[in-house]
Amino acid sequence: MADQQTDSSSASTAGTLPRVFSLRDHAALWFSLGVGLLVMQVGAYLVPAMGTQAALLAIVVGSIVGAGLLAWTAQIACERGLSSAGLMSITLGRHFARLPVVLNIVQLLGWTAFELVVMRDGSAAIVKQLSGFEAAWVPYAATLLWGGVLLALARGSMLTLVRRFIGRYGLPLVIASLLWLSWQFIGVAQTQGFEAFWNRPGSGGMSTIAAVDLVMAMPISWLPLVADYARHGTSGSSTRRGTWLGYALANTWCYGLGVLVVSVSQPGADLVTTLLLAQGGLIALGLILIDEMDNAYGDVHSGAVSLNFLSPRRSLAGWGMVMALASTGAAMVLPMHALEPFLLMLSSIFVPLFGVVISQLTGRTTGHDTAIAWGPALVWVAGIATFHLSPKVLPEFGAAIPALVLTLALGSLLRLQAGTGKSVEPAGQA
Repeated sequence: MADQQTDSSSASTAGTLPRVFSLRDHAALWFSLGVGLLVMQVGAYLVPAMGTQAALLAIVVGSIVGAGLLAWTAQIACERGLSSAGLMSITLGRHFARLPVVLNIVQLLGWTAFELVVMRDGSAAIVKQLSGFEAAWVPYAATLLWGGVLLALARGSMLTLVRRFIGRYGLPLVIASLLWLSWQFIGVAQTQGFEAFWNRPGSGGMSTIAAVDLVMAMPISWLPLVADYARHGTSGSSTRRGTWLGYALANTWCYGLGVLVVSVSQPGADLVTTLLLAQGGLIALGLILIDEMDNAYGDVHSGAVSLNFLSPRRSLAGWGMVMALASTGAAMVLPMHALEPFLLMLSSIFVPLFGVVISQLTGRTTGHDTAIAWGPALVWVAGIATFHLSPKVLPEFGAAIPALVLTLALGSLLRLQAGTGKSVEPAGQA
């Protein structure tokens, strides 16, 4: 396919990179990527620590701010025609940037495997609900099935998948599923007494800022990936607006649905089981599971772009298949819930990193054409330290917000002191 031939970072330059994603394409892609069972489950953590109204306020604020940071990075990537690895390179220096690029590949392998585990568990629950059948081999079979689908997608063109499938078919189906589930559980809340649900107080176990930090966790977890898609945008403005709109709406909806479901369910009830027991929940959950596949594919494609950046001799499709196979194997044998803290630790590295990227590249067309850019590198290290120390020193402020504030502020000061800097051509860094 023509898309497949041009959809390679090794061949992409400022002139040959395919620029085909409109505002609608970006909005459809990021709405779809923002929907997932994992998002709903995290949303459920907000209650009963917070009251309903306070939780929903934190969801709206966190979604707007988090998606705004994602959109800001997307615009920078689109205007420069650079992948995430390319942005890291001109921010931290050619050689030093290889460290976060490799760490990003590791975390993408882990998160892809985690997505496969989420789909595996959901599939096993559906099989049990339909037939009552439960066996030890069912989760392994489900993992291989979803892994096979992921491998097939990795062989194809990302541009074709986004424009022809997600935008035309996937998005309407997942919106219909969310509408149906929302309608069902709003009906349950009304039956139980909607006023009591709406005015329910919290136990006080989570501050508003900490809740906003938790809501922001999902959009900012995509910061190391967004550039790999945004660079195909037709303009920086439409890329920013489409990414912001799509992800903010999806994040708000899924977090809110998680709060609603856990609020009207029996204490300790499993979210997947609760969704299945709703009228039409089986079909809705099945469609959401199918949509979960694009989250796994998003990780695989971005990992392939980073691998291609390090070793351009292999095509994006080739690296994508390697990522898909490795992730499927990891999902089969690794204790994913035990690995979750490790994956979250890796994620903490990239929140401050992209605070540095945003602060260094906003409003300038230049970067650092050096082996190591010491100033931005030291700001990044300070941001990582802040991310891990803040919850211990100032737990009410969370982790991501203090790290972002620090790196954005220090990175901006560095940029102002450096002035125009030395020009770096995007070609070859994409």
